[in-house]
Amino acid sequence: MKYWDKQITGYRSYLMIERSFSENTVEAYLRDIRKMVVFLKEKQLDIPPESIDRKHLQQFIEWIAESNLSANSQTRIISGIRAFYKYLLIEDVINDDPTTFMKRPKLERKIPEVLSVEEVQQILEIVDLSTTYGVRNRAMLETLYACGLRVTELISLQLSNLFLDVGFIKVIGKNDRERIVPIGEEAIKHIQLYIKGVRQNFRKIEKKYEDILFLNHRGRQLTRVMIFKIVKDATKKAGLTKTVSPHTFRHSFATHLVEGGADLRAIQDMLGHESITTTEIYTHMDKEYLRETILLYHPRSKPKQQQKEI
Repeated sequence: MKYWDKQITGYRSYLMIERSFSENTVEAYLRDIRKMVVFLKEKQLDIPPESIDRKHLQQFIEWIAESNLSANSQTRIISGIRAFYKYLLIEDVINDDPTTFMKRPKLERKIPEVLSVEEVQQILEIVDLSTTYGVRNRAMLETLYACGLRVTELISLQLSNLFLDVGFIKVIGKNDRERIVPIGEEAIKHIQLYIKGVRQNFRKIEKKYEDILFLNHRGRQLTRVMIFKIVKDATKKAGLTKTVSPHTFRHSFATHLVEGGADLRAIQDMLGHESITTTEIYTHMDKEYLRETILLYHPRSKPKQQQKEI
Protein backbone atom coordinates (compact mmCIF):
# COMPACT_ATOMS: atom_id res chain seq x y z
CA MET A 1 0.00 0.00 0.00
CA LYS A 2 2.18 2.80 -1.29
CA TYR A 3 -0.13 5.60 -0.07
CA TRP A 4 0.39 4.32 3.48
CA ASP A 5 4.16 4.09 2.88
CA LYS A 6 4.25 7.73 1.80
CA GLN A 7 2.42 8.99 4.91
CA ILE A 8 4.44 6.72 7.22
CA THR A 9 7.70 8.11 5.75
CA GLY A 10 6.47 11.66 6.36
CA TYR A 11 5.38 10.72 9.88
CA ARG A 12 8.82 9.27 10.62
CA SER A 13 10.48 12.55 9.63
CA TYR A 14 7.98 14.52 11.72
CA LEU A 15 8.67 12.41 14.84
CA MET A 16 12.44 12.59 14.44
CA ILE A 17 12.85 16.21 13.38
CA GLU A 18 9.93 18.13 14.87
CA ARG A 19 9.29 15.99 17.96
CA SER A 20 12.98 15.08 18.51
CA PHE A 21 12.06 11.51 19.45
CA SER A 22 14.74 8.85 19.73
CA GLU A 23 15.05 6.13 17.11
CA ASN A 24 13.54 3.53 19.46
CA THR A 25 10.53 5.74 20.26
CA VAL A 26 9.95 6.49 16.57
CA GLU A 27 10.08 2.78 15.73
CA ALA A 28 7.52 2.04 18.46
CA TYR A 29 5.12 4.64 16.98
CA LEU A 30 5.57 3.24 13.47
CA ARG A 31 4.93 -0.34 14.65
CA ASP A 32 1.47 0.76 15.76
CA ILE A 33 0.69 2.21 12.31
CA ARG A 34 1.97 -0.93 10.59
CA LYS A 35 -0.52 -2.94 12.67
CA MET A 36 -3.26 -0.98 10.92
CA VAL A 37 -1.71 -1.79 7.52
CA VAL A 38 -1.59 -5.52 8.41
CA PHE A 39 -5.26 -5.34 9.46
CA LEU A 40 -6.29 -3.73 6.17
CA LYS A 41 -4.39 -6.32 4.13
CA GLU A 42 -5.93 -9.15 6.13
CA LYS A 43 -9.41 -7.73 5.56
CA GLN A 44 -8.56 -7.05 1.87
CA LEU A 45 -9.36 -3.36 2.27
CA ASP A 46 -7.39 -1.20 -0.18
CA ILE A 47 -7.95 2.12 1.60
CA PRO A 48 -5.58 5.11 2.01
CA PRO A 49 -5.15 6.65 5.51
CA GLU A 50 -7.36 9.65 4.64
CA SER A 51 -10.30 7.36 3.75
CA ILE A 52 -10.35 5.46 7.03
CA ASP A 53 -13.60 6.08 8.91
CA ARG A 54 -15.13 5.13 12.27
CA LYS A 55 -16.44 1.82 10.97
CA HIS A 56 -12.93 0.72 9.90
CA LEU A 57 -11.46 1.84 13.20
CA GLN A 58 -14.11 -0.04 15.17
CA GLN A 59 -13.25 -3.19 13.20
CA PHE A 60 -9.56 -2.55 13.90
CA ILE A 61 -10.22 -2.25 17.66
CA GLU A 62 -12.12 -5.55 17.59
CA TRP A 63 -9.28 -7.12 15.58
CA ILE A 64 -6.55 -6.19 18.06
CA ALA A 65 -8.82 -7.20 20.96
CA GLU A 66 -9.06 -10.70 19.45
CA SER A 67 -5.28 -10.99 19.06
CA ASN A 68 -4.62 -11.86 22.72
CA LEU A 69 -2.73 -8.64 23.33
CA SER A 70 -2.78 -7.25 26.87
CA ALA A 71 -4.94 -4.21 27.66
CA ASN A 72 -1.73 -2.19 27.98
CA SER A 73 -0.57 -3.19 24.48
CA GLN A 74 -4.01 -2.45 22.99
CA THR A 75 -4.02 0.97 24.66
CA ARG A 76 -0.56 1.75 23.31
CA ILE A 77 -1.59 0.79 19.74
CA ILE A 78 -4.75 2.93 19.92
CA SER A 79 -2.70 5.87 21.24
CA GLY A 80 -0.25 5.36 18.36
CA ILE A 81 -3.05 5.43 15.77
CA ARG A 82 -4.54 8.57 17.32
CA ALA A 83 -1.13 10.30 17.28
CA PHE A 84 -0.73 9.41 13.58
CA TYR A 85 -4.10 10.93 12.70
CA LYS A 86 -3.28 14.09 14.64
CA TYR A 87 -0.20 14.35 12.43
CA LEU A 88 -2.40 13.94 9.30
CA LEU A 89 -4.57 16.79 10.59
CA ILE A 90 -1.51 19.02 11.07
CA GLU A 91 -0.37 18.21 7.52
CA ASP A 92 -3.87 18.95 6.11
CA VAL A 93 -4.13 15.42 4.73
CA ILE A 94 -7.49 15.09 6.51
CA ASN A 95 -10.06 17.64 7.65
CA ASP A 96 -11.63 15.61 10.46
CA ASP A 97 -10.02 13.20 12.90
CA PRO A 98 -11.85 9.83 12.76
CA THR A 99 -10.02 8.54 15.86
CA THR A 100 -11.64 10.86 18.41
CA PHE A 101 -14.22 8.22 19.34
CA MET A 102 -11.65 5.44 19.91
CA LYS A 103 -11.84 4.24 23.50
CA ARG A 104 -8.87 2.70 25.23
CA PRO A 105 -9.48 -0.57 27.11
CA LYS A 106 -9.33 -0.46 30.87
CA LEU A 107 -5.69 -0.69 31.85
CA GLU A 108 -4.34 -3.52 33.95
CA ARG A 109 -2.27 -1.67 36.54
CA LYS A 110 0.43 -4.16 37.36
CA ILE A 111 2.42 -3.47 40.48
CA PRO A 112 6.08 -4.03 39.59
CA GLU A 113 8.38 -6.31 41.57
CA VAL A 114 10.33 -4.48 44.27
CA LEU A 115 13.08 -5.38 46.70
CA SER A 116 13.00 -4.78 50.42
CA VAL A 117 15.72 -2.56 51.90
CA GLU A 118 17.36 -5.73 53.28
CA GLU A 119 17.31 -7.43 49.87
CA VAL A 120 18.91 -4.39 48.22
CA GLN A 121 21.60 -4.50 50.91
CA GLN A 122 22.19 -8.22 50.26
CA ILE A 123 22.76 -7.61 46.54
CA LEU A 124 25.04 -4.63 47.10
CA GLU A 125 27.17 -6.32 49.73
CA ILE A 126 27.64 -9.55 47.75
CA VAL A 127 29.73 -7.69 45.12
CA ASP A 128 33.43 -8.54 45.47
CA LEU A 129 35.33 -5.29 46.04
CA SER A 130 38.71 -7.02 45.76
CA THR A 131 38.43 -6.93 41.94
CA THR A 132 38.41 -3.93 39.62
CA TYR A 133 35.13 -5.06 38.05
CA GLY A 134 33.65 -5.49 41.52
CA VAL A 135 34.52 -1.91 42.47
CA ARG A 136 32.89 -0.64 39.26
CA ASN A 137 29.83 -2.87 39.59
CA ARG A 138 29.22 -1.86 43.21
CA ALA A 139 29.42 1.81 42.21
CA MET A 140 26.88 1.20 39.42
CA LEU A 141 24.43 -0.70 41.61
CA GLU A 142 24.72 1.91 44.36
CA THR A 143 23.98 4.64 41.79
CA LEU A 144 20.99 2.75 40.32
CA TYR A 145 19.41 2.46 43.77
CA ALA A 146 20.47 5.86 45.14
CA CYS A 147 19.12 7.83 42.17
CA GLY A 148 16.41 5.61 40.62
CA LEU A 149 18.04 5.72 37.19
CA ARG A 150 16.95 3.96 34.04
CA VAL A 151 19.59 1.66 32.49
CA THR A 152 20.25 4.01 29.58
CA GLU A 153 20.68 6.92 32.02
CA LEU A 154 23.21 4.92 34.04
CA ILE A 155 25.40 3.89 31.09
CA SER A 156 25.24 7.45 29.68
CA LEU A 157 26.16 9.15 32.97
CA GLN A 158 28.95 11.67 32.37
CA LEU A 159 31.83 12.73 34.60
CA SER A 160 31.05 16.36 33.78
CA ASN A 161 27.54 15.88 35.17
CA LEU A 162 28.70 14.71 38.60
CA PHE A 163 28.50 17.32 41.36
CA LEU A 164 29.45 14.99 44.18
CA ASP A 165 30.78 17.75 46.43
CA VAL A 166 27.22 19.09 46.76
CA GLY A 167 25.49 15.70 46.47
CA PHE A 168 23.83 15.96 43.03
CA ILE A 169 24.14 14.47 39.56
CA LYS A 170 22.69 15.71 36.28
CA VAL A 171 20.85 12.98 34.36
CA ILE A 172 20.02 13.00 30.65
CA GLY A 173 16.67 11.20 30.45
CA LYS A 174 14.13 10.31 27.76
CA ASN A 175 14.09 12.62 24.72
CA ASP A 176 17.25 14.33 26.08
CA ARG A 177 15.37 15.89 29.00
CA GLU A 178 17.74 16.89 31.79
CA ARG A 179 17.03 16.59 35.50
CA ILE A 180 19.02 17.10 38.68
CA VAL A 181 18.92 14.18 41.12
CA PRO A 182 20.30 14.03 44.69
CA ILE A 183 22.78 11.25 45.37
CA GLY A 184 23.52 9.71 48.77
CA GLU A 185 26.83 9.36 50.58
CA GLU A 186 27.21 5.60 50.01
CA ALA A 187 26.85 5.96 46.25
CA ILE A 188 29.25 8.95 46.26
CA LYS A 189 31.81 6.93 48.23
CA HIS A 190 31.72 4.00 45.79
CA ILE A 191 31.79 6.25 42.69
CA GLN A 192 34.90 7.97 44.06
CA LEU A 193 36.52 4.60 44.85
CA TYR A 194 35.84 3.53 41.26
CA ILE A 195 37.12 6.77 39.69
CA LYS A 196 40.31 6.95 41.75
CA GLY A 197 41.07 3.23 42.06
CA VAL A 198 39.89 1.85 38.72
CA ARG A 199 38.92 4.33 36.04
CA GLN A 200 42.04 6.50 36.35
CA ASN A 201 44.19 3.42 35.78
CA PHE A 202 42.70 2.56 32.38
CA ARG A 203 45.52 2.55 29.84
CA LYS A 204 43.31 3.64 26.98
CA ILE A 205 39.89 5.27 26.84
CA GLU A 206 38.36 5.84 23.41
CA LYS A 207 38.02 9.52 22.66
CA LYS A 208 34.23 9.59 22.36
CA TYR A 209 33.88 7.90 25.77
CA GLU A 210 36.29 10.12 27.71
CA ASP A 211 33.43 11.78 29.60
CA ILE A 212 31.44 8.58 30.24
CA LEU A 213 31.65 7.50 33.88
CA PHE A 214 31.24 3.72 33.73
CA LEU A 215 33.42 1.91 31.16
CA ASN A 216 34.33 -1.63 30.17
CA HIS A 217 37.91 -2.97 30.07
CA ARG A 218 38.30 -1.68 26.50
CA GLY A 219 37.64 1.89 27.60
CA ARG A 220 34.20 1.95 26.00
CA GLN A 221 30.68 2.63 27.21
CA LEU A 222 28.91 -0.36 28.76
CA THR A 223 25.89 -1.88 27.01
CA ARG A 224 22.41 -2.31 28.47
CA VAL A 225 22.82 -6.09 28.20
CA MET A 226 25.94 -5.94 30.38
CA ILE A 227 24.08 -4.08 33.14
CA PHE A 228 21.29 -6.69 33.10
CA LYS A 229 23.91 -9.45 33.40
CA ILE A 230 25.67 -7.73 36.32
CA VAL A 231 22.37 -7.34 38.20
CA LYS A 232 21.32 -10.93 37.45
CA ASP A 233 24.67 -12.36 38.63
CA ALA A 234 24.69 -10.30 41.86
CA THR A 235 21.08 -11.32 42.62
CA LYS A 236 21.90 -14.99 42.12
CA LYS A 237 24.99 -14.76 44.36
CA ALA A 238 22.90 -13.03 47.02
CA GLY A 239 20.62 -16.08 47.06
CA LEU A 240 17.45 -14.20 46.06
CA THR A 241 14.79 -16.01 44.03
CA LYS A 242 13.01 -12.86 42.82
CA THR A 243 13.32 -11.83 39.18
CA VAL A 244 15.48 -8.72 39.51
CA SER A 245 16.45 -6.36 36.69
CA PRO A 246 18.11 -2.92 36.74
CA HIS A 247 14.60 -1.42 36.63
CA THR A 248 13.78 -3.26 39.88
CA PHE A 249 16.26 -0.95 41.60
CA ARG A 250 14.37 2.04 40.17
CA HIS A 251 11.03 0.67 41.42
CA SER A 252 12.58 -0.08 44.82
CA PHE A 253 14.06 3.43 45.03
CA ALA A 254 10.62 5.01 44.45
CA THR A 255 8.73 2.58 46.70
CA HIS A 256 11.11 3.08 49.62
CA LEU A 257 10.78 6.87 49.27
CA VAL A 258 6.96 6.60 49.34
CA GLU A 259 7.11 4.31 52.36
CA GLY A 260 9.35 6.86 54.06
CA GLY A 261 6.80 9.64 53.46
CA ALA A 262 8.49 11.49 50.58
CA ASP A 263 6.45 14.00 48.57
CA LEU A 264 5.08 12.46 45.37
CA ARG A 265 5.97 15.51 43.26
CA ALA A 266 9.58 15.28 44.43
CA ILE A 267 9.67 11.58 43.48
CA GLN A 268 8.18 12.47 40.07
CA ASP A 269 10.99 14.98 39.49
CA MET A 270 13.69 12.54 40.57
CA LEU A 271 12.35 9.75 38.35
CA GLY A 272 11.87 12.08 35.37
CA HIS A 273 8.21 11.16 34.88
CA GLU A 274 6.27 13.52 32.61
CA SER A 275 2.99 12.74 34.36
CA ILE A 276 2.28 12.41 38.08
CA THR A 277 -0.08 9.55 37.15
CA THR A 278 2.92 7.37 36.33
CA THR A 279 4.45 8.10 39.73
CA GLU A 280 1.18 7.37 41.55
CA ILE A 281 1.60 3.63 41.01
CA TYR A 282 4.08 3.71 43.89
CA THR A 283 1.37 4.97 46.25
CA HIS A 284 -0.68 1.90 45.29
CA MET A 285 2.33 -0.26 46.05
CA ASP A 286 2.64 1.39 49.45
CA LYS A 287 -1.06 0.76 50.18
CA GLU A 288 -0.67 -2.89 49.18
CA TYR A 289 2.30 -3.15 51.54
CA LEU A 290 0.21 -1.66 54.37
CA ARG A 291 -2.65 -4.04 53.60
CA GLU A 292 -0.35 -7.05 53.75
CA THR A 293 1.12 -5.80 57.03
CA ILE A 294 -2.35 -5.49 58.59
CA LEU A 295 -3.39 -8.95 57.37
CA LEU A 296 -0.19 -10.41 58.76
CA TYR A 297 -0.05 -8.72 62.16
CA HIS A 298 -3.49 -7.43 63.17
CA PRO A 299 -5.19 -9.92 65.55
CA ARG A 300 -8.65 -9.43 63.99
CA SER A 301 -7.28 -10.15 60.49
CA LYS A 302 -6.10 -13.67 61.40
CA PRO A 303 -8.08 -16.92 61.13
CA LYS A 304 -10.24 -17.69 64.20
CA GLN A 305 -7.96 -20.52 65.32
CA GLN A 306 -4.99 -18.13 65.50
CA GLN A 307 -7.10 -15.51 67.29
CA LYS A 308 -7.94 -18.03 70.04
CA GLU A 309 -4.28 -18.84 70.47
CA ILE A 310 -3.55 -15.14 70.98
